[in-house]
Amino acid sequence: MKEITAKELEHKLVSGEELHIIDVREDEEVATGKIPGAKHIPLGQIPDRLEELDKSEHYYMVCRSGGRSGNACQFLIQNGYNVTNMAGGMLDWEGEKE
Repeated sequence: MKEITAKELEHKLVSGEELHIIDVREDEEVATGKIPGAKHIPLGQIPDRLEELDKSEHYYMVCRSGGRSGNACQFLIQNGYNVTNMAGGMLDWEGEKE
């Protein structure tokens, strides 16, 4: 599984790269702030919402500490998606939040 640090992902975002970020935390966690532009799909809903994801795109998966997003990555990889896990999750995120 591919991984990226929070700092590396923040650098891509700040430099203007078009990113597809999926936040798999629960509603109450996302309410404390998420990465600007991230799409919120709670981990348990991913199997039912695959039609919202395009297999031709690359997705960065985010959670609180990197564990649930890692599980999401494994599931999506098995289903043919191109994904990268943000290691350390939002606990390591120092950038802007919305």
